Formats: sequence, structure tokens, C-alpha cells
Amino acid sequence: MSPSSSPRRRTLTAGALAATAALVAAGVQVATATAVPGRDTAIADARSNVSHNAGLFGFGAGQALQVKDVVIDADGSQHVRFDRTYQGLPVVGGDLVVHQDAHGRLKDSSRAKGHNPTVRSTVPSVPARSTAAKALASAPGISSATSQPQLVVWAADGTARLAWQTTVSGLGKQGQPSGRVIVTDATTGEEIEHFDAEHEAAGTGRSEYTGTVTVDTTLQSDGRYALIDPVRGHITRDAGNVSASGLKASSGTLFTDADNTWGDGRKFSSDRATAAVDAHANTAWTYDYYKNTFGRSGIKNDGRGATVFVHVGTAWDNAQWSDACFCMMTGDGDGTTDPEQVDLDTMGHEMTHGVTSATANLRYSGESGGLNESTSDIFGTMVEWYANSSVDTPDYLFSDQSTPPWLRRLDKPSLDGRSADCWSKKVGQLDVHNSSGVGNHWFFLASEGSGSRTINGVTYNSPTCNGSTVTGIGNQKAARIWYRALTVYMTSTTDYKGARTASLNAAKDLYGVGSAEYNAVAAAWSAVSVS
Repeated sequence: MSPSSSPRRRTLTAGALAATAALVAAGVQVATATAVPGRDTAIADARSNVSHNAGLFGFGAGQALQVKDVVIDADGSQHVRFDRTYQGLPVVGGDLVVHQDAHGRLKDSSRAKGHNPTVRSTVPSVPARSTAAKALASAPGISSATSQPQLVVWAADGTARLAWQTTVSGLGKQGQPSGRVIVTDATTGEEIEHFDAEHEAAGTGRSEYTGTVTVDTTLQSDGRYALIDPVRGHITRDAGNVSASGLKASSGTLFTDADNTWGDGRKFSSDRATAAVDAHANTAWTYDYYKNTFGRSGIKNDGRGATVFVHVGTAWDNAQWSDACFCMMTGDGDGTTDPEQVDLDTMGHEMTHGVTSATANLRYSGESGGLNESTSDIFGTMVEWYANSSVDTPDYLFSDQSTPPWLRRLDKPSLDGRSADCWSKKVGQLDVHNSSGVGNHWFFLASEGSGSRTINGVTYNSPTCNGSTVTGIGNQKAARIWYRALTVYMTSTTDYKGARTASLNAAKDLYGVGSAEYNAVAAAWSAVSVS
């Protein structure tokens, strides 16, 4: 690629030291999850705190805790995240976070709703075989499907029930991986809930791609270059348009080239490396955003790079993240108007689903599902602002390059005719891509404020639901608050009211109670009817 674009990427990478220093000054996590000083001690203290405060955590006989994540702040404060089991069974909605000072003394707690997982019996009345068969029948539109039931204690609504959580995996219409989770009462057979197993961002994919960019590659022993990023670890592969339900990291064909010059920059290109250029570069931007802004090394904060697949399925006009494969997958579009969906904010959106899964694990159902989607819209947008590309000018219009004029917008989400601007009791009943509007609207108001304004040539007019006037604090501060809320305070069952509490706790940690930032967060939530 053109050397003229190299200095910007090098400058941003070198800026990691300055960004990390700023994080330390603000008291935010900068160490990785696998090399945190005092991690084992923090976990031991957290277990002790749960044991000695059993009433607070709802911890009792038959329960055990499984460590999921540890965050240690610059001042030594500790936040230890546990999943809960009962009689050896996973407790859905039973996760918790123990907040401790630098000496391991209990300061506070964050709990999902299922903090009393006791059930009368862990022996199901409904057999696994009939549950699996029923689940298959409840997932129409998925071909070559298999069904995998798992016995769990389902307590996501606060009432514990023995349940079968059955994952149906197979193929969608274009050969893309498709899945559905069906939860049924293991005593009565009654369906409790169902939701998609995969996270998707639907769009038409009219990408103008990313222009001429620098891609980080690896020179192999055979003298050919490969799309293996030696800095971030991700690998870009050609899926070969095969059915994708069985994709794993080693599937497909690694992109290689003799002269380290890739693609032709055209839409609907016959050069299969063209889509790979956008996918590879935009994955790097997403990695760099999380690393240089939050000190997060990769999706799981363990430095591991993802596998990125292009040319998945046949005429698949979509993109998605798969935790099972630890892969990003993109299809070829419809072949006539929609090219492959590998634009910057879409890639950032899908990979953020992986970050959410590795932290709060917001359940993909109800209000927590809306928050899951909103989190991906927020950070997909912020990756775009971070890259600051002249081809894809930063804005608050999600997927405007691949789905013109836009798929969703953050200033007034209801302009799509489906999404919610304001919270109401009905929000949790909407599709998660539409209930995300409340969180997206909050983020715009917290970032830019209410009313009409023009930013980077785009005119926005963001109303408030209570008639108030909100003054924004800038999207970098708002995103920093949201990231801390997600990684430290939110749990799998957090709803919008819980998100308000989590983000206020994060604003207090970063800027102090009564600060302009704290007050703006509160005002923005009130402005979308969350109090």
C-alpha cells in the first residue's frame, strides 16, 4: 500500500504510551487480564468477602464461584467478576462483581438478578431428548441443524428454575452460521424464552471500502507475504463461499501475496483480496482503539488476535461475530447493489460483541439485549472517530457507508421508523436492534448535547424526552465512562435503570461526584426517560 498512509498508523501506535499514561492518571485499568499484579490475592480476598457476606450476595449451600475477570485500578482498587453455579449447574443470571479496596476489603457489590439460585431438585422431569427435539422445531429457517441441550438453573428474572438451555446451530438462507437458543422449564416443559445465538448487524453493504491504506502483514519462510498481523495477531482468510456453520480458525485459505500489494480498490472486485484489505485494516483499527484508549489487549484482553473471514456463504449480505469460533465473518453482499460489509463502524460493532461477551456478557434478550446492541453501536462509532479517515468521515450515523444513507443513527434513533428514542415499559419487548435506541440516544446526548448542530458536515437534531436541555461532555469522555460501566459494573441482566447506575458509578470513579461529567451522565439519562 501507499507509504504516504504509513506515518499516521505509526503515530497512533506510538501514542499508546501517552494514552496509557492518561489512563493511569485517571485511575483506570491498564494491565491485561493475564498479567495483573496481585490478581490471585484479589480473587482470594473476593471469595472470602462473598463467604463472609453471604446474605448480601445470596451465597449459600450448594453454590460455587467461577472467576471470569479481574480489573485492578491504578490506585489498587479491585473488581472481581464471578459466574455462579448451583449443585454444579451454571446459574443463568447469577453473575456478580465484588468491589474491593487495595487491601482486599469489601467496598461494594454488583449483582445480576439471580442471587438466590436454590431449586427444589436438580433432576429434570423433562428428558433432554424431547427437549432437543422441541428446540429444533422451534427454530424454523435453520437448515442442517443440530441441537445441544444444557441443564442450567435459570434465574435471569430473579426466580430460580431448573431449565434446559438448548442451542440450535445450523445454516441460514445463504449458508451463514445461524443459531437460536431456546430455554424451557425442565419440570413443565414450558418455554421460558428464546433468542438468537449469533449477533448480527444487518445492512446492504454498499461500502466504498477504506481507500489506500497500510496493512500489517507477515513475511513467511517461503518468501510470500500473508495477511497475518504481527502486532495485533489477527489473521484474514478467504472462506471460499462455503457454508459457514462449521467454520473454525483454521478453515478457509490464508491470504498470501508475492509483492505485498493487495486488492484493486474496486466495488464487486474480482480480486478476492480487495475485501480482505478492508477487513484486515479495520480489524487493526478496532484493536488499536481498545488498546490505545483503554489499555485493552484484544477482544478478551489476553492479547489474542481474532480470525477474520471474508467471502462467507453465498450472497450473504451481512456480517457477524462468533464467540465459538472467535471469528469475524463477512459475506459477499447480494452481488448487484450490495458489496461485502467490511466498513469501519460495522467491523467495530461486531468485534465489540466479543468484548461485551468477555466482560458483562449482557444477555441478548429484553433490555439487556438492547444494551448489548447499543454498546456495539457506541464503540463501532468510536472506532470510526478514532481512525478519523478522510474516506469515512467520523459521524453518529451507524453503517452509513455500507447501508446508505445509514442503518441507525444516534441523535434521534426513531428516524428509522422502528427504534426507541425514550425508555418505556415496552422497550424490553422490542427487537434488540431497536431497543438499542435508548442507549444510543443517551450516548449522543452525553457526547454532544441536545438540539440542532452540524458536525463534520452532518446536521443532527437530538430532542430530549423530558423537554430539558443537555450539554455534552464530548464522545471520548462519554465512551470512557461507558467502557468502565461495561467492564466493572454491568452484569448479564443489567437493564436501562441498571445502566444508569453503572455509568454514574463509572463517572464518579473517573471524574468525581458532582463533576460536570457526572452531572451530564445523569442529565442525559433523565433526558431519555431513565431515572
